[in-house]
Amino acid sequence: MSSTTPLNPSVGEGEGQLRRVLGVPSLVLFGLVYMVPLTVFTTYGIVTVESGGRVPLAYVVTLAAMIFTARSYARMAAAYPVAGSAYAYTQKTFGAPVGFLAGWSLLLDYLFLPMLNYLVIGLYLNAAVPAIPQWLIVVVTIAIVTVLNIIGIVSVARANLLIIAIQAIFIVVFIVMAVAAVSGSGSVDVMAPFRGDGTADGMAPVLAGAAILCLSFLGFDAVSTLSEEARDARRDVPKAIMLATIICGVLFIILSYVSQLVFPSNAFTDVDSGSLDVMQSAGGAFLAAFFTAAYVAGASGSALTSQASVARILYAMGRDGVLPRKVFGHVSVKFGTPTWAVLVISIVSLLALVIDLAILASVVSFGALVAFSAVNLTVIKHYFVDAGEKNVVNNLVLPLIGFVLTVWLWTSLSAESLTIGLIWLAIGFLWLLGVTRGFRRPTPVLDLEELPAQPAK
Repeated sequence: MSSTTPLNPSVGEGEGQLRRVLGVPSLVLFGLVYMVPLTVFTTYGIVTVESGGRVPLAYVVTLAAMIFTARSYARMAAAYPVAGSAYAYTQKTFGAPVGFLAGWSLLLDYLFLPMLNYLVIGLYLNAAVPAIPQWLIVVVTIAIVTVLNIIGIVSVARANLLIIAIQAIFIVVFIVMAVAAVSGSGSVDVMAPFRGDGTADGMAPVLAGAAILCLSFLGFDAVSTLSEEARDARRDVPKAIMLATIICGVLFIILSYVSQLVFPSNAFTDVDSGSLDVMQSAGGAFLAAFFTAAYVAGASGSALTSQASVARILYAMGRDGVLPRKVFGHVSVKFGTPTWAVLVISIVSLLALVIDLAILASVVSFGALVAFSAVNLTVIKHYFVDAGEKNVVNNLVLPLIGFVLTVWLWTSLSAESLTIGLIWLAIGFLWLLGVTRGFRRPTPVLDLEELPAQPAK
């Protein structure tokens, strides 16, 4: 069969299809690169100040919440192995209108995460080479990432391996140099990163920091968006989701713990780039330069994978007719990728030229936590209520714990980020009203049964 022959009768003439080429290692790599092991340093200074020097404790809280939520994503990925993530799960479980709002919320973090990566790439490279304007770095990076995503998901998976290798080497070097620096500094309070520096008391500051750190875990859910490109979606996607979450969670805790041991202070030169003070303390100019290179590589990988994921969310919504189908429901016959959706993300990402880092971090976490809450509820509705599987622990207690933890973190965000997030949801509701003519028409929905994909070339 020709690789350009449509394998699904519901796909229009002249449209391509997603291809099943990804196994568990590629899916886990996708999640790891999306989360970026070095993303711990993106908001390190901000969360150190917010939590009173208890970043590792904040990560423990976030990881606990994410494990329950990742489990819910894994359960729903097995039930509905289709592109669309939280959007698809809530649509199939609670109906099209609720599914749309969950997908709209998810779009908030997916749309803003590429911007976050482009912004930090511009900041760090401009700091290293001031002669190159930050705006030029951002624009060139967006162009490169866009081309890679249009070429196809296989090119993304291949690039991921190199990016993870660079970060792995840096992590080893950083930990060795940091331990050496701490060992030579005399007495060390190994519990300080969990007790704090005394500038913020109680658990409320830790929860506020943990809420911000949710953006670090954006990636385990992104794996579910590749269900229609996985070789065995019902088996491989759930396994990859859990592996990516646990691996990165442990790395985040270790890296933040070591960082606070080597630099036990919140007196940063610049809070937004507080990680540079950590690197200087651990290994001087050499480690700071190495960090910049590894961090930019990781941010590039995250931009690559985050753009790929949001393009597939838009594709799923466009395919359903909730968004314009001709633009967002289009898949290139030649490349097997949602080309127009990728280009739309690139245009939106140009906002990285003007947006603020601190606001971005909180808003991304808002969108993620709303979607995470919804997915935890879908497990209860799908398995416990609809399917009648009365396993109280698996189908009720565990997803309910995940829901409570995500809501707890959600309400710990800043008032500003909550306001922006609620405005975004209001815009989505108004869009839904327009699409349905005030709910006089049903929300457009295409059957999201598993679609056959084209074989890889």
